[in-house]
Amino acid sequence: MISPSRLRSLRFLPVLLVCGLAVLQAQDAAPKPAAAEAPAAAADAKAAASASLPDSEEAAWKKVQDGTQPPLPPADWNQRQPSEEEIAAFRKKMGEFAVSTADLAKEFATRFPKSEHAQEAAEIRMQMLRAAVQQLGMEDRADELAALSGEAAPGPFEKKMQAAVAQAMKQQDKGMEVVLVEFEKGVREVMKEFPDRMEVYGALMEIAQGSSPEHARELAKEIQDSKAPEQLKEAAGALVKKYDRVGKPLDLKFKAVDGSEVSLAAMKGKVVLVDFWATWCGPCVQELPNVKAAYEKLHPKGFEIVGISFDQDKEALESFVKKKGMPWPQYFDGEGWQNKFGQEFGINSIPAMWLVDAKGVLRDLNARDGLADKVEKLLAEK
Repeated sequence: MISPSRLRSLRFLPVLLVCGLAVLQAQDAAPKPAAAEAPAAAADAKAAASASLPDSEEAAWKKVQDGTQPPLPPADWNQRQPSEEEIAAFRKKMGEFAVSTADLAKEFATRFPKSEHAQEAAEIRMQMLRAAVQQLGMEDRADELAALSGEAAPGPFEKKMQAAVAQAMKQQDKGMEVVLVEFEKGVREVMKEFPDRMEVYGALMEIAQGSSPEHARELAKEIQDSKAPEQLKEAAGALVKKYDRVGKPLDLKFKAVDGSEVSLAAMKGKVVLVDFWATWCGPCVQELPNVKAAYEKLHPKGFEIVGISFDQDKEALESFVKKKGMPWPQYFDGEGWQNKFGQEFGINSIPAMWLVDAKGVLRDLNARDGLADKVEKLLAEK
């Protein structure tokens, strides 16, 4: 069974593609990828990554694991077509992200050679370098990849995946649903030739996460019955369980960081956003302005937010919440990805935003897109 971090590294490429990150050929892309802040130079990213792990093996490994969670595009790219400049900027940013994670993994394996995670770190390094060089254009690391793998250029599998993505992204003007359908067609063609490559199952999993509940269940069942790694099968099972929660009351109760008692059962009559996030999660922080705007506009009408933090540093969380002016309650247990509710609800990537209606029923697992509109519709049902 592969670990969550290993699984995330294998899914690195599919995650980028399914999110609409047209990082293969900018001329073919009018995607949904995202440009965040201006990217730093690759050399700067590499320098920053060197000697950047904590002295504690446990803390160092967590940092490597966190690096395998690629950032997602901002929500506004779902409503507009990004410019070629934005696409190029995001492509570069993602390349630097992959390189930085590869460097962290290399440092871990070097500093902790006797660790049980040393081999896994080496595998993550290889996966991230492949993504950086073969998919994201970081040619300055090509020699390093060649030295590790003996291949200086994309192999047959990578080329076919690239072609599948490029073809899918030509449909992006028709919406992400059409892109996903086209990408699935391409993935299935690749599967015929490479049925044992774990990445194809990771791609199907990402497609499932962006699909309708019905199709998501079909794909998840297919993954569970396939040759996919056990960890991915478990993730597929968790996805089914998540979708099975839709249309049913959501049971959530805890004592918040500020000492208040939070219970969704006691919040009936309100539309509630359950926001799974962390201060260290770039896409979560990027999404915060949209979340705050929806809260400020709709809170007077009965909209509430409940935060489920995946942080491990309580003081950092409290400081961030205060600085950013986030008045809603936050759950914190300091367990990071082992967060109590994250485990219970099968959350394996953040931000994850769930909407609960005024009757306490879970209605939406992908509230990030069009949050304010979705909340207003639920408020109108009261």
